[in-house]
Amino acid sequence: MRQFGRTYPRPSATPMPARTSPAKSLPATLPKLAFHPLTRDRWADFEQLFGANGACGGCWCMWWRASPQDFRAHRGNGNRRAFRKAAGASEAPGVLAYAGKKAVAWCAIAPREAYPRLERSRIFKPIDEAPVWSVTCFFVAKAYRRRGVTVPLLRAAVAFAGRRGARIVEGYPVEPRKGSLPDPFAWTGFASAFRRAGFVEAARRSETRPMMRCVLRSGSAG
Repeated sequence: MRQFGRTYPRPSATPMPARTSPAKSLPATLPKLAFHPLTRDRWADFEQLFGANGACGGCWCMWWRASPQDFRAHRGNGNRRAFRKAAGASEAPGVLAYAGKKAVAWCAIAPREAYPRLERSRIFKPIDEAPVWSVTCFFVAKAYRRRGVTVPLLRAAVAFAGRRGARIVEGYPVEPRKGSLPDPFAWTGFASAFRRAGFVEAARRSETRPMMRCVLRSGSAG
């Protein structure tokens, strides 16, 4: 697996149940994955991954970035235009995972202050005064879900933040009380995936919503 020009072992994955003819079934293991920041020149790949619905309900990854009023008012094309502007800024708003030439997954990560809704959240209010980068959203193409993409993507996002000076990366995953959770309701990721990526629980103000942190050592993201 290539991560920003470096090669890593291919992640293990569980085959998806066969729902199509054998000729159309996906291979049991993932192809090599490559990870790239979302920049202006990769916008078309991101747009194709998110599809006409902007991932879900016209969100276009603006839920955490916009006020509730602005989010509702710009749902759909308005949010798409706003996030495209973010993708063209000097700091990329996240990381894309590629299988070959196709973007198959997305992780949003940025300094916490880029997400106003976090500042207004009761359960995700700051733990302390330390500056953190926040992982706020995942989106994985349907054919690649539950195949081992999220953990290496999260590791790539942490590396991306570390190369830009981050020393603490924070996430806000879900941890269902029992059973599984439908994919659309797990867009902040699962706590189990964060643990596998090296995060530890730092606070919990809701039974199912831990705040998890990965502390980077100086020079560890080089």
